[in-house]
Amino acid sequence: MVFEALDWIVVAGYFLIVFGTAFVVMQRRDTTATASSYFLAGRNVGWVVIGASLFASNIGSEHLVGLAGTGAKSGVAMAQFEILASLILLLLGWVFVPFYLRSGVYTMPEFLERRYDSNARWYLAVISIIGYVLTKISVTIAAGGIVFESLMGIDFWVGAFVVVSATGLYTLVGGLRAVLYTDLMQTVVLIAGAVAVTVTGLIKLGGWSAIETTVGPEFLNMWKPTTHPDFPWTGILLGAPILGIWYWCTDQFIVQRVLAAKDIHEARKGTIFAALLKVLPVFIFVLPGIIAAALAKRGDLELSDPDAALSTLVGNLLPAGLRGLVGAGLTAALMSSLSSVFNSCSTLVTWDIYKRLRPDATDRQLVAVGQGATLLLVLFGLAWIPFMDQLSTTLYEYLQKTQAYIAPPIAAAFLLGVFWKRANARGALSAMITGFVLGTARLLAEINQESLSGPLLYYSEINFLHFAALLFVTCVVVLVLVSLGSPPASPRQLEGLTYATLPESTAGKAPALRAEIVWSLIVLLFVGLVWAFFSG
Repeated sequence: MVFEALDWIVVAGYFLIVFGTAFVVMQRRDTTATASSYFLAGRNVGWVVIGASLFASNIGSEHLVGLAGTGAKSGVAMAQFEILASLILLLLGWVFVPFYLRSGVYTMPEFLERRYDSNARWYLAVISIIGYVLTKISVTIAAGGIVFESLMGIDFWVGAFVVVSATGLYTLVGGLRAVLYTDLMQTVVLIAGAVAVTVTGLIKLGGWSAIETTVGPEFLNMWKPTTHPDFPWTGILLGAPILGIWYWCTDQFIVQRVLAAKDIHEARKGTIFAALLKVLPVFIFVLPGIIAAALAKRGDLELSDPDAALSTLVGNLLPAGLRGLVGAGLTAALMSSLSSVFNSCSTLVTWDIYKRLRPDATDRQLVAVGQGATLLLVLFGLAWIPFMDQLSTTLYEYLQKTQAYIAPPIAAAFLLGVFWKRANARGALSAMITGFVLGTARLLAEINQESLSGPLLYYSEINFLHFAALLFVTCVVVLVLVSLGSPPASPRQLEGLTYATLPESTAGKAPALRAEIVWSLIVLLFVGLVWAFFSG
Protein backbone atom coordinates (compact mmCIF):
# COMPACT_ATOMS: atom_id res chain seq x y z
CA MET A 1 0.00 0.00 0.00
CA VAL A 2 1.53 3.34 -1.08
CA PHE A 3 -0.97 5.69 0.58
CA GLU A 4 0.09 7.35 3.84
CA ALA A 5 -2.01 9.05 6.53
CA LEU A 6 -1.85 12.47 4.82
CA ASP A 7 -3.08 10.94 1.56
CA TRP A 8 -6.07 9.38 3.26
CA ILE A 9 -6.89 12.72 4.92
CA VAL A 10 -6.87 14.46 1.52
CA VAL A 11 -9.11 11.77 -0.03
CA ALA A 12 -11.49 11.92 2.93
CA GLY A 13 -11.64 15.71 2.64
CA TYR A 14 -12.42 15.38 -1.03
CA PHE A 15 -15.31 13.01 -0.34
CA LEU A 16 -16.70 15.43 2.24
CA ILE A 17 -16.61 18.27 -0.31
CA VAL A 18 -18.35 16.13 -2.95
CA PHE A 19 -21.13 15.10 -0.62
CA GLY A 20 -21.38 18.65 0.72
CA THR A 21 -21.78 19.97 -2.83
CA ALA A 22 -24.41 17.35 -3.62
CA PHE A 23 -26.24 18.18 -0.37
CA VAL A 24 -26.34 21.92 -1.16
CA VAL A 25 -27.58 21.21 -4.68
CA MET A 26 -30.24 18.86 -3.36
CA GLN A 27 -31.43 21.54 -0.92
CA ARG A 28 -31.89 23.95 -3.85
CA ARG A 29 -33.62 21.38 -6.03
CA ASP A 30 -37.27 21.82 -6.87
CA THR A 31 -39.15 20.52 -3.83
CA THR A 32 -42.03 19.31 -5.99
CA ALA A 33 -39.80 16.43 -7.19
CA THR A 34 -40.98 16.73 -10.77
CA ALA A 35 -39.57 14.47 -13.46
CA SER A 36 -38.04 17.51 -15.20
CA SER A 37 -36.20 18.63 -12.06
CA TYR A 38 -34.88 15.13 -11.31
CA PHE A 39 -33.94 13.86 -14.79
CA LEU A 40 -33.09 17.14 -16.61
CA ALA A 41 -32.25 19.55 -13.75
CA GLY A 42 -35.27 21.68 -14.66
CA ARG A 43 -33.87 22.42 -18.16
CA ASN A 44 -32.16 25.54 -16.78
CA VAL A 45 -28.41 24.82 -16.89
CA GLY A 46 -25.69 27.13 -18.27
CA TRP A 47 -22.90 26.34 -20.75
CA VAL A 48 -20.00 26.12 -18.26
CA VAL A 49 -21.74 23.43 -16.22
CA ILE A 50 -22.85 21.59 -19.38
CA GLY A 51 -19.37 21.62 -20.94
CA ALA A 52 -17.64 20.57 -17.73
CA SER A 53 -20.17 17.78 -17.19
CA LEU A 54 -19.76 16.52 -20.78
CA PHE A 55 -16.00 16.34 -20.18
CA ALA A 56 -16.11 14.91 -16.66
CA SER A 57 -18.77 12.31 -17.47
CA ASN A 58 -16.76 11.11 -20.45
CA ILE A 59 -13.35 11.33 -18.76
CA GLY A 60 -14.05 8.51 -16.39
CA SER A 61 -12.40 5.26 -15.55
CA GLU A 62 -11.79 4.19 -19.12
CA HIS A 63 -9.76 7.34 -19.68
CA LEU A 64 -7.73 7.67 -16.52
CA VAL A 65 -6.95 3.99 -16.31
CA GLY A 66 -7.52 2.87 -19.91
CA LEU A 67 -5.90 5.70 -21.86
CA ALA A 68 -2.76 5.61 -19.73
CA GLY A 69 -2.73 1.81 -20.06
CA THR A 70 -3.05 1.97 -23.83
CA GLY A 71 -0.39 4.69 -23.94
CA ALA A 72 1.97 2.42 -22.00
CA LYS A 73 1.19 -0.47 -24.33
CA SER A 74 1.15 1.13 -27.79
CA GLY A 75 1.76 4.89 -27.62
CA VAL A 76 -0.40 7.81 -28.74
CA ALA A 77 -2.43 6.07 -31.47
CA MET A 78 -5.47 5.56 -29.21
CA ALA A 79 -5.53 9.31 -28.53
CA GLN A 80 -7.07 9.70 -31.99
CA PHE A 81 -10.43 8.90 -30.39
CA GLU A 82 -10.00 11.89 -28.05
CA ILE A 83 -9.03 14.30 -30.83
CA LEU A 84 -11.90 13.11 -33.04
CA ALA A 85 -14.25 13.66 -30.09
CA SER A 86 -13.56 17.41 -30.32
CA LEU A 87 -14.84 17.38 -33.90
CA ILE A 88 -17.86 15.22 -33.09
CA LEU A 89 -18.82 17.53 -30.20
CA LEU A 90 -19.01 20.37 -32.70
CA LEU A 91 -21.30 18.13 -34.77
CA LEU A 92 -23.50 17.65 -31.71
CA GLY A 93 -23.76 21.39 -31.11
CA TRP A 94 -24.28 22.50 -34.69
CA VAL A 95 -26.21 19.60 -36.25
CA PHE A 96 -28.19 17.77 -33.57
CA VAL A 97 -28.87 20.31 -30.80
CA PRO A 98 -31.56 22.25 -32.74
CA PHE A 99 -33.59 19.06 -33.22
CA TYR A 100 -33.21 17.81 -29.66
CA LEU A 101 -34.10 21.06 -27.89
CA ARG A 102 -36.94 21.95 -30.22
CA SER A 103 -38.55 18.54 -29.73
CA GLY A 104 -38.50 18.89 -25.93
CA VAL A 105 -37.71 15.20 -25.41
CA TYR A 106 -36.26 13.65 -22.24
CA THR A 107 -34.41 10.78 -23.94
CA MET A 108 -32.88 9.77 -27.25
CA PRO A 109 -35.27 6.81 -27.68
CA GLU A 110 -38.14 9.28 -27.27
CA PHE A 111 -36.67 11.41 -30.09
CA LEU A 112 -36.32 8.33 -32.30
CA GLU A 113 -39.98 7.51 -31.69
CA ARG A 114 -41.03 10.98 -32.85
CA ARG A 115 -38.91 10.65 -35.99
CA TYR A 116 -39.88 7.03 -36.76
CA ASP A 117 -42.19 5.02 -34.47
CA SER A 118 -42.48 3.26 -31.10
CA ASN A 119 -40.56 0.18 -32.30
CA ALA A 120 -37.47 2.33 -32.88
CA ARG A 121 -37.86 3.73 -29.37
CA TRP A 122 -38.06 0.28 -27.79
CA TYR A 123 -35.02 -0.91 -29.73
CA LEU A 124 -32.81 2.03 -28.75
CA ALA A 125 -33.91 1.95 -25.11
CA VAL A 126 -33.14 -1.76 -24.69
CA ILE A 127 -29.88 -1.63 -26.67
CA SER A 128 -28.73 1.44 -24.74
CA ILE A 129 -29.30 -0.25 -21.40
CA ILE A 130 -27.46 -3.39 -22.57
CA GLY A 131 -24.69 -1.16 -23.91
CA TYR A 132 -24.35 0.59 -20.55
CA VAL A 133 -23.82 -2.76 -18.86
CA LEU A 134 -21.19 -3.84 -21.42
CA THR A 135 -19.36 -0.54 -21.97
CA LYS A 136 -19.94 1.79 -19.02
CA ILE A 137 -21.03 0.20 -15.76
CA SER A 138 -18.72 -2.82 -15.97
CA VAL A 139 -15.74 -0.77 -17.23
CA THR A 140 -16.17 1.89 -14.55
CA ILE A 141 -16.50 -0.63 -11.73
CA ALA A 142 -13.49 -2.59 -13.01
CA ALA A 143 -11.36 0.55 -13.26
CA GLY A 144 -12.40 1.56 -9.75
CA GLY A 145 -11.19 -1.79 -8.49
CA ILE A 146 -7.87 -1.40 -10.36
CA VAL A 147 -7.26 2.08 -8.91
CA PHE A 148 -8.11 1.10 -5.36
CA GLU A 149 -6.04 -2.09 -5.52
CA SER A 150 -2.89 -0.75 -7.22
CA LEU A 151 -2.78 2.68 -5.57
CA MET A 152 -4.45 2.30 -2.20
CA GLY A 153 -3.87 -1.37 -1.46
CA ILE A 154 -7.59 -2.15 -1.15
CA ASP A 155 -8.96 -5.41 -2.56
CA PHE A 156 -10.27 -5.09 -6.14
CA TRP A 157 -13.88 -5.98 -5.36
CA VAL A 158 -13.98 -4.00 -2.11
CA GLY A 159 -12.78 -0.92 -3.99
CA ALA A 160 -15.34 -1.49 -6.74
CA PHE A 161 -18.20 -1.67 -4.25
CA VAL A 162 -16.98 1.44 -2.42
CA VAL A 163 -17.15 3.43 -5.67
CA VAL A 164 -20.58 2.03 -6.53
CA SER A 165 -22.07 2.71 -3.09
CA ALA A 166 -20.66 6.22 -2.60
CA THR A 167 -21.63 7.41 -6.05
CA GLY A 168 -25.05 5.81 -6.03
CA LEU A 169 -25.91 7.55 -2.76
CA TYR A 170 -25.81 11.12 -4.04
CA THR A 171 -26.95 10.25 -7.59
CA LEU A 172 -30.13 8.47 -6.56
CA VAL A 173 -31.11 11.25 -4.16
CA GLY A 174 -30.01 14.34 -6.07
CA GLY A 175 -30.80 13.49 -9.69
CA LEU A 176 -29.13 15.14 -12.67
CA ARG A 177 -28.58 18.51 -10.96
CA ALA A 178 -26.41 16.89 -8.28
CA VAL A 179 -24.51 15.02 -11.01
CA LEU A 180 -23.93 18.19 -13.07
CA TYR A 181 -22.60 20.35 -10.25
CA THR A 182 -20.39 17.67 -8.71
CA ASP A 183 -19.07 17.05 -12.25
CA LEU A 184 -18.07 20.71 -12.49
CA MET A 185 -16.05 20.48 -9.28
CA GLN A 186 -14.56 17.12 -10.21
CA THR A 187 -13.38 18.44 -13.59
CA VAL A 188 -11.10 20.91 -11.80
CA VAL A 189 -9.69 18.23 -9.47
CA LEU A 190 -9.32 15.79 -12.35
CA ILE A 191 -7.34 18.13 -14.61
CA ALA A 192 -5.17 19.44 -11.75
CA GLY A 193 -4.26 15.92 -10.65
CA ALA A 194 -3.50 14.72 -14.18
CA VAL A 195 -1.29 17.76 -14.88
CA ALA A 196 0.64 17.11 -11.66
CA VAL A 197 1.36 13.52 -12.71
CA THR A 198 2.40 14.52 -16.24
CA VAL A 199 4.74 17.32 -15.16
CA THR A 200 6.33 15.22 -12.40
CA GLY A 201 6.82 12.31 -14.78
CA LEU A 202 8.45 14.50 -17.42
CA ILE A 203 10.83 15.96 -14.85
CA LYS A 204 11.74 12.50 -13.58
CA LEU A 205 12.34 11.21 -17.10
CA GLY A 206 14.39 14.21 -18.21
CA GLY A 207 12.02 16.02 -20.59
CA TRP A 208 10.43 15.41 -23.98
CA SER A 209 13.68 14.43 -25.70
CA ALA A 210 14.16 11.65 -23.16
CA ILE A 211 10.73 10.22 -24.08
CA GLU A 212 11.60 10.20 -27.79
CA THR A 213 14.95 8.55 -27.07
CA THR A 214 13.55 5.88 -24.76
CA VAL A 215 10.34 4.75 -26.47
CA GLY A 216 11.18 5.69 -30.07
CA PRO A 217 9.38 7.93 -32.58
CA GLU A 218 6.83 5.27 -33.58
CA PHE A 219 5.34 5.41 -30.08
CA LEU A 220 4.64 9.11 -30.63
CA ASN A 221 3.00 8.79 -34.07
CA MET A 222 -0.81 8.86 -34.19
CA TRP A 223 -1.00 7.75 -37.81
CA LYS A 224 -0.46 4.01 -38.17
CA PRO A 225 -0.22 2.04 -41.46
CA THR A 226 -3.25 0.22 -42.85
CA THR A 227 -1.73 -3.08 -41.68
CA HIS A 228 -1.64 -2.01 -38.04
CA PRO A 229 -3.62 -4.63 -36.03
CA ASP A 230 -5.45 -2.14 -33.81
CA PHE A 231 -5.43 1.46 -35.12
CA PRO A 232 -4.84 1.67 -38.91
CA TRP A 233 -5.31 5.20 -40.26
CA THR A 234 -8.09 3.96 -42.54
CA GLY A 235 -9.98 2.69 -39.50
CA ILE A 236 -9.39 5.97 -37.65
CA LEU A 237 -10.81 8.05 -40.50
CA LEU A 238 -13.66 5.70 -41.54
CA GLY A 239 -14.64 3.76 -38.43
CA ALA A 240 -13.80 5.92 -35.42
CA PRO A 241 -16.13 8.82 -36.40
CA ILE A 242 -19.06 6.39 -36.46
CA LEU A 243 -18.34 5.40 -32.87
CA GLY A 244 -18.03 9.09 -32.02
CA ILE A 245 -21.35 10.06 -33.58
CA TRP A 246 -23.13 7.31 -31.66
CA TYR A 247 -21.45 8.18 -28.37
CA TRP A 248 -21.44 12.00 -28.50
CA CYS A 249 -24.55 12.73 -30.57
CA THR A 250 -27.08 9.96 -29.87
CA ASP A 251 -26.18 8.37 -26.53
CA GLN A 252 -28.39 9.30 -23.56
CA PHE A 253 -25.33 9.21 -21.28
CA ILE A 254 -23.90 12.28 -23.05
CA VAL A 255 -26.85 14.05 -24.67
CA GLN A 256 -28.80 14.25 -21.40
CA ARG A 257 -26.49 17.10 -20.34
CA VAL A 258 -27.37 19.07 -23.48
CA LEU A 259 -31.09 18.46 -22.95
CA ALA A 260 -30.79 20.26 -19.58
CA ALA A 261 -29.63 23.54 -21.23
CA LYS A 262 -31.51 26.83 -20.90
CA ASP A 263 -31.60 27.33 -24.66
CA ILE A 264 -29.86 26.44 -27.91
CA HIS A 265 -26.98 28.88 -27.36
CA GLU A 266 -26.16 27.57 -23.89
CA ALA A 267 -26.28 24.02 -25.25
CA ARG A 268 -24.03 24.80 -28.22
CA LYS A 269 -21.53 26.79 -26.14
CA GLY A 270 -21.41 23.87 -23.73
CA THR A 271 -20.48 21.47 -26.54
CA ILE A 272 -17.79 23.88 -27.83
CA PHE A 273 -16.33 24.22 -24.30
CA ALA A 274 -16.26 20.43 -23.98
CA ALA A 275 -14.60 20.19 -27.42
CA LEU A 276 -11.80 22.48 -26.22
CA LEU A 277 -11.34 20.38 -23.08
CA LYS A 278 -11.18 17.17 -25.14
CA VAL A 279 -7.87 18.28 -26.65
CA LEU A 280 -6.27 17.82 -23.21
CA PRO A 281 -6.43 14.00 -22.75
CA VAL A 282 -3.62 13.26 -25.21
CA PHE A 283 -1.29 15.31 -22.99
CA ILE A 284 -2.57 14.57 -19.48
CA PHE A 285 -3.91 10.99 -19.78
CA VAL A 286 -2.10 9.24 -22.67
CA LEU A 287 1.28 10.87 -22.06
CA PRO A 288 1.56 9.63 -18.43
CA GLY A 289 1.18 6.08 -19.74
CA ILE A 290 4.01 6.62 -22.21
CA ILE A 291 6.11 8.15 -19.41
CA ALA A 292 5.43 5.08 -17.25
CA ALA A 293 6.49 2.78 -20.11
CA ALA A 294 9.69 4.82 -20.61
CA LEU A 295 10.55 4.73 -16.90
CA ALA A 296 9.89 0.99 -16.79
CA LYS A 297 12.11 0.50 -19.84
CA ARG A 298 14.89 2.38 -18.08
CA GLY A 299 14.38 0.31 -14.94
CA ASP A 300 13.18 3.24 -12.79
CA LEU A 301 9.90 1.55 -11.90
CA GLU A 302 8.21 -1.82 -12.29
CA LEU A 303 5.09 -1.93 -14.46
CA SER A 304 3.29 -5.25 -14.07
CA ASP A 305 0.23 -4.40 -16.17
CA PRO A 306 -0.45 -1.58 -18.70
CA ASP A 307 -3.72 -0.59 -17.03
CA ALA A 308 -1.82 0.01 -13.78
CA ALA A 309 0.44 2.62 -15.47
CA LEU A 310 -1.17 5.73 -14.01
CA SER A 311 -1.57 4.47 -10.46
CA THR A 312 2.00 3.05 -10.53
CA LEU A 313 3.30 6.44 -11.66
CA VAL A 314 1.39 8.21 -8.88
CA GLY A 315 2.61 5.78 -6.23
CA ASN A 316 6.26 6.02 -7.27
CA LEU A 317 6.72 9.70 -8.13
CA LEU A 318 4.43 11.90 -6.06
CA PRO A 319 4.93 12.91 -2.41
CA ALA A 320 2.36 12.28 0.33
CA GLY A 321 -0.54 14.71 0.14
CA LEU A 322 -0.14 15.37 -3.58
CA ARG A 323 -0.48 11.62 -4.06
CA GLY A 324 -3.74 11.83 -2.12
CA LEU A 325 -4.92 14.72 -4.30
CA VAL A 326 -4.29 12.71 -7.47
CA GLY A 327 -5.97 9.72 -5.84
CA ALA A 328 -8.92 12.01 -5.22
CA GLY A 329 -8.80 13.00 -8.91
CA LEU A 330 -8.88 9.36 -9.95
CA THR A 331 -11.79 8.80 -7.61
CA ALA A 332 -13.44 11.93 -9.02
CA ALA A 333 -13.32 10.50 -12.53
CA LEU A 334 -14.68 7.16 -11.41
CA MET A 335 -17.52 8.73 -9.45
CA SER A 336 -18.33 11.24 -12.19
CA SER A 337 -18.57 8.59 -14.87
CA LEU A 338 -20.56 6.23 -12.67
CA SER A 339 -22.96 8.91 -11.42
CA SER A 340 -23.68 9.92 -15.01
CA VAL A 341 -24.42 6.39 -16.15
CA PHE A 342 -26.59 5.81 -13.07
CA ASN A 343 -28.69 8.85 -13.91
CA SER A 344 -28.88 8.03 -17.62
CA CYS A 345 -29.87 4.42 -16.95
CA SER A 346 -32.57 5.48 -14.53
CA THR A 347 -33.89 7.98 -17.10
CA LEU A 348 -34.09 5.34 -19.84
CA VAL A 349 -35.67 2.70 -17.63
CA THR A 350 -38.17 5.18 -16.20
CA TRP A 351 -39.05 7.24 -19.26
CA ASP A 352 -38.78 4.72 -22.08
CA ILE A 353 -39.91 1.53 -20.35
CA TYR A 354 -41.86 2.19 -17.12
CA LYS A 355 -43.76 5.24 -18.41
CA ARG A 356 -44.57 3.40 -21.64
CA LEU A 357 -46.11 0.61 -19.60
CA ARG A 358 -47.69 2.98 -17.05
CA PRO A 359 -48.56 6.18 -18.95
CA ASP A 360 -50.64 7.51 -16.04
CA ALA A 361 -47.75 7.33 -13.54
CA THR A 362 -47.27 10.45 -11.41
CA ASP A 363 -44.03 12.45 -11.25
CA ARG A 364 -43.38 11.13 -7.76
CA GLN A 365 -43.73 7.54 -8.99
CA LEU A 366 -41.39 8.24 -11.92
CA VAL A 367 -38.73 9.68 -9.58
CA ALA A 368 -39.09 6.70 -7.25
CA VAL A 369 -38.65 4.25 -10.12
CA GLY A 370 -35.64 6.23 -11.35
CA GLN A 371 -34.01 6.08 -7.92
CA GLY A 372 -34.15 2.30 -7.79
CA ALA A 373 -33.81 1.34 -11.46
CA THR A 374 -30.02 0.92 -11.65
CA LEU A 375 -29.48 -1.62 -8.88
CA LEU A 376 -30.07 -4.65 -11.10
CA LEU A 377 -27.95 -3.12 -13.86
CA VAL A 378 -25.05 -2.76 -11.43
CA LEU A 379 -25.24 -6.46 -10.64
CA PHE A 380 -25.16 -7.30 -14.36
CA GLY A 381 -22.18 -4.99 -14.76
CA LEU A 382 -20.30 -6.79 -12.02
CA ALA A 383 -21.14 -10.15 -13.58
CA TRP A 384 -19.78 -9.07 -17.00
CA ILE A 385 -16.34 -8.00 -15.73
CA PRO A 386 -14.75 -11.50 -15.98
CA PHE A 387 -15.61 -11.63 -19.72
CA MET A 388 -13.94 -8.32 -20.58
CA ASP A 389 -10.44 -9.82 -20.86
CA GLN A 390 -11.67 -11.99 -23.75
CA LEU A 391 -11.95 -8.88 -25.97
CA SER A 392 -8.85 -6.88 -25.03
CA THR A 393 -5.98 -6.67 -22.57
CA THR A 394 -6.62 -2.96 -21.86
CA LEU A 395 -9.83 -1.28 -20.69
CA TYR A 396 -9.95 1.50 -23.27
CA GLU A 397 -9.39 -0.80 -26.23
CA TYR A 398 -12.09 -3.12 -24.86
CA LEU A 399 -14.45 -0.16 -24.66
CA GLN A 400 -13.85 0.95 -28.25
CA LYS A 401 -14.21 -2.59 -29.60
CA THR A 402 -17.52 -3.17 -27.86
CA GLN A 403 -18.86 0.19 -29.03
CA ALA A 404 -17.86 -0.66 -32.61
CA TYR A 405 -20.42 -3.49 -32.57
CA ILE A 406 -23.22 -1.34 -31.10
CA ALA A 407 -22.78 2.07 -32.69
CA PRO A 408 -23.18 1.74 -36.51
CA PRO A 409 -26.92 0.95 -36.83
CA ILE A 410 -27.87 3.66 -34.32
CA ALA A 411 -25.63 6.25 -35.99
CA ALA A 412 -27.18 5.37 -39.36
CA ALA A 413 -30.73 5.79 -38.04
CA PHE A 414 -30.02 9.21 -36.51
CA LEU A 415 -27.93 10.64 -39.36
CA LEU A 416 -30.29 9.61 -42.14
CA GLY A 417 -33.21 10.55 -39.93
CA VAL A 418 -32.25 14.22 -39.76
CA PHE A 419 -30.66 14.60 -43.20
CA TRP A 420 -33.04 12.53 -45.37
CA LYS A 421 -36.76 13.00 -44.90
CA ARG A 422 -37.56 9.91 -47.02
CA ALA A 423 -36.14 7.64 -44.28
CA ASN A 424 -39.05 5.89 -42.60
CA ALA A 425 -39.80 3.68 -39.61
CA ARG A 426 -39.65 0.39 -41.51
CA GLY A 427 -36.24 1.23 -42.98
CA ALA A 428 -34.83 2.38 -39.63
CA LEU A 429 -35.99 -0.73 -37.78
CA SER A 430 -34.68 -3.04 -40.53
CA ALA A 431 -31.28 -1.33 -40.40
CA MET A 432 -31.08 -1.48 -36.61
CA ILE A 433 -32.06 -5.16 -36.46
CA THR A 434 -29.54 -6.00 -39.20
CA GLY A 435 -26.82 -4.12 -37.32
CA PHE A 436 -27.72 -5.80 -34.04
CA VAL A 437 -27.53 -9.31 -35.52
CA LEU A 438 -24.22 -8.69 -37.30
CA GLY A 439 -22.71 -6.83 -34.33
CA THR A 440 -23.76 -9.50 -31.82
CA ALA A 441 -22.35 -12.21 -34.09
CA ARG A 442 -19.03 -10.36 -34.24
CA LEU A 443 -18.93 -9.94 -30.43
CA LEU A 444 -19.61 -13.65 -29.85
CA ALA A 445 -17.12 -14.64 -32.58
CA GLU A 446 -14.37 -12.55 -30.99
CA ILE A 447 -15.01 -14.01 -27.54
CA ASN A 448 -14.83 -17.57 -28.98
CA GLN A 449 -12.13 -16.82 -31.56
CA GLU A 450 -9.81 -19.67 -30.49
CA SER A 451 -12.40 -22.30 -31.44
CA LEU A 452 -13.25 -20.85 -34.88
CA SER A 453 -11.92 -21.55 -38.37
CA GLY A 454 -12.65 -20.57 -41.97
CA PRO A 455 -15.03 -17.67 -42.72
CA LEU A 456 -16.07 -17.30 -39.07
CA LEU A 457 -12.44 -16.86 -38.02
CA TYR A 458 -11.93 -14.23 -40.72
CA TYR A 459 -15.12 -12.48 -39.57
CA SER A 460 -13.79 -12.34 -36.01
CA GLU A 461 -10.37 -11.02 -37.12
CA ILE A 462 -11.46 -8.00 -39.19
CA ASN A 463 -10.04 -4.89 -37.53
CA PHE A 464 -12.78 -3.55 -35.27
CA LEU A 465 -12.67 -0.05 -36.80
CA HIS A 466 -12.88 -1.44 -40.33
CA PHE A 467 -15.75 -3.63 -39.13
CA ALA A 468 -17.57 -0.57 -37.74
CA ALA A 469 -17.25 1.21 -41.12
CA LEU A 470 -18.48 -1.85 -43.04
CA LEU A 471 -21.37 -2.37 -40.64
CA PHE A 472 -22.37 1.30 -40.93
CA VAL A 473 -22.42 1.13 -44.75
CA THR A 474 -24.47 -2.07 -44.57
CA CYS A 475 -27.01 -0.46 -42.26
CA VAL A 476 -27.26 2.66 -44.45
CA VAL A 477 -27.90 0.51 -47.54
CA VAL A 478 -30.59 -1.50 -45.73
CA LEU A 479 -32.26 1.66 -44.40
CA VAL A 480 -32.30 3.34 -47.84
CA LEU A 481 -33.56 0.29 -49.76
CA VAL A 482 -36.31 -0.59 -47.29
CA SER A 483 -37.39 3.07 -46.97
CA LEU A 484 -37.64 3.46 -50.74
CA GLY A 485 -39.63 0.24 -50.96
CA SER A 486 -42.24 1.30 -48.40
CA PRO A 487 -44.55 4.33 -47.93
CA PRO A 488 -42.92 7.59 -46.72
CA ALA A 489 -43.66 9.18 -43.36
CA SER A 490 -46.38 11.84 -43.26
CA PRO A 491 -45.26 15.49 -43.54
CA ARG A 492 -46.88 16.23 -40.17
CA GLN A 493 -44.76 13.58 -38.44
CA LEU A 494 -41.55 15.02 -39.95
CA GLU A 495 -42.24 18.64 -39.00
CA GLY A 496 -39.18 20.06 -37.22
CA LEU A 497 -37.37 16.70 -37.16
CA THR A 498 -35.38 16.90 -40.42
CA TYR A 499 -33.33 19.67 -41.99
CA ALA A 500 -35.89 19.98 -44.78
CA THR A 501 -38.63 20.70 -42.21
CA LEU A 502 -36.68 22.63 -39.53
CA PRO A 503 -37.80 26.26 -39.05
CA GLU A 504 -35.07 28.87 -39.59
CA SER A 505 -35.76 30.38 -36.16
CA THR A 506 -34.01 27.45 -34.47
CA ALA A 507 -30.58 28.65 -35.63
CA GLY A 508 -30.39 31.26 -32.87
CA LYS A 509 -29.46 34.95 -32.61
CA ALA A 510 -26.81 36.34 -34.97
CA PRO A 511 -24.37 37.88 -32.39
CA ALA A 512 -24.24 34.66 -30.39
CA LEU A 513 -23.84 32.65 -33.58
CA ARG A 514 -20.77 34.67 -34.61
CA ALA A 515 -19.02 33.99 -31.30
CA GLU A 516 -19.88 30.29 -31.51
CA ILE A 517 -18.48 30.11 -35.05
CA VAL A 518 -15.21 31.77 -33.97
CA TRP A 519 -14.73 29.38 -31.04
CA SER A 520 -15.56 26.40 -33.22
CA LEU A 521 -12.82 27.48 -35.65
CA ILE A 522 -10.41 27.70 -32.70
CA VAL A 523 -11.25 24.10 -31.82
CA LEU A 524 -10.50 23.05 -35.41
CA LEU A 525 -7.15 24.88 -35.22
CA PHE A 526 -6.15 23.06 -32.04
CA VAL A 527 -7.11 19.69 -33.53
CA GLY A 528 -4.99 20.40 -36.61
CA LEU A 529 -2.00 21.39 -34.48
CA VAL A 530 -2.20 18.19 -32.40
CA TRP A 531 -2.46 16.03 -35.52
CA ALA A 532 0.56 17.80 -37.02
CA PHE A 533 2.63 17.47 -33.82
CA PHE A 534 2.02 13.72 -33.51
CA SER A 535 2.30 12.93 -37.22
CA GLY A 536 5.75 11.33 -36.93
